Amino acid sequence: MVPQIDLCQDGPRFSRLVHGLWRLADWKHSPKETADLIAHCLDEGITTFDHADIYGEYTCESLFGAALAETGVDRSTIQIVTKCGIKLVSENRPAHTGKSYDTSKAHIVASVETSLKNLRTDYIDLLLIHRPDPLLDLEEVNAAFVSLRDAGKVRHFGVSNFLPSQFDMLAAHLDVPLVTNQIEYSVLQRGAEADGSIDLCQERGLRPMAWSPFGGGRLFHEDSAQAKRVRETLHEIGRDLGGASSDQVALAWVLKHPASFLPVLGTGKASRITKAVETLDLTLSREQWFRVWQASAGHDIP
Repeated sequence: MVPQIDLCQDGPRFSRLVHGLWRLADWKHSPKETADLIAHCLDEGITTFDHADIYGEYTCESLFGAALAETGVDRSTIQIVTKCGIKLVSENRPAHTGKSYDTSKAHIVASVETSLKNLRTDYIDLLLIHRPDPLLDLEEVNAAFVSLRDAGKVRHFGVSNFLPSQFDMLAAHLDVPLVTNQIEYSVLQRGAEADGSIDLCQERGLRPMAWSPFGGGRLFHEDSAQAKRVRETLHEIGRDLGGASSDQVALAWVLKHPASFLPVLGTGKASRITKAVETLDLTLSREQWFRVWQASAGHDIP
């Protein structure tokens, strides 16, 4: 069973593993199949679901909302995360004439209103600004956040893909706290170690969320020298751990980090969700963790 974890002091309490719905439209599930997948997550203790308004060209939130309604689950027992700030050219948004970022108050509030309708819910547990916007106006974002909080439509706020300086700039001008930064982190993508993103979260007592904890599938299919080295090392460690699969070792590697990442699992298969949950019982030694690090880096630790 997946445990619950506080994102920060006085922040929301989420499941340690999060189910990501980025590819929900690609899975071609029927509403019942999606409802069954949600139910399976809940049976395993995964109560947190990650969205963005743009996923599936603006369709995934409504697909999830319809399926969630079919489950009849008590809304208070789950947590919904969604993001806004990216505008895509899509037949589902004919008014968008070009890809851009928009973190104006009007866009943030309108995006949330649409997400609430599509998700068939009265509130969002956590709203994230999807990516740093060069034209971000601090007063506009603060006004949007305060308005949404006071209206009870969004309970907590955070960011995604923000560098430490960008996080600090926004946080310093908000009347509501930022509770997390959702960043890319995996055995193939360790940039957050060097750019200070993980350090900032640990300094502030925030639990980061990790998107693409398997490198967006690159770990399993990519033919690069890095991916080959890492796969071989994961296989060896899995064998030493009694037959753990390579994907389980890769997830255990992320989970071992003291920042207490919440990995976002982007799978539509119940069997893979169960395997991920089983990983919580898998503990890597320090030596095994650094073997994976060195395989990813392509050189020994300094």
